[in-house]
Amino acid sequence: MTEKKDRPLGDLFSELIQETRTLFKKEVELMRVELSEKVEGLKKDLVAVGIAAVLLYAGLLTFIAAMVFGLAVFIPLWLSALLISIVFIGIGGALLVKAKKDVSQMKLAPEKSKETFKETAQWAKAQMKPVR
Repeated sequence: MTEKKDRPLGDLFSELIQETRTLFKKEVELMRVELSEKVEGLKKDLVAVGIAAVLLYAGLLTFIAAMVFGLAVFIPLWLSALLISIVFIGIGGALLVKAKKDVSQMKLAPEKSKETFKETAQWAKAQMKPVR
């Protein structure tokens, strides 16, 4: 292969443009993959939030049933319903706290892609300097 100094300037710019296009295509692909991974993690956390909401709702209904049975009958049935509601509320609350923590710690920006885009821009600038 001939050296850059021996090749016409038009060929060098054409090659630079082609390489830059290829590099940016790869950068976009990396960003797509990275965002896809983050969306998968977010889906998992949203499912946990959904399960937590269902359990909290079930706990609330059970707690209401416990209050009704406790006031209406004054027998140990209300204690059983109360314990079940506490279990549901406890599990739902724990799942909700965990999911909230996971979502708040998640960084949604495509960090790898952002860094490689910066590097690509610096590389392209360096390639555009006049050949001496």
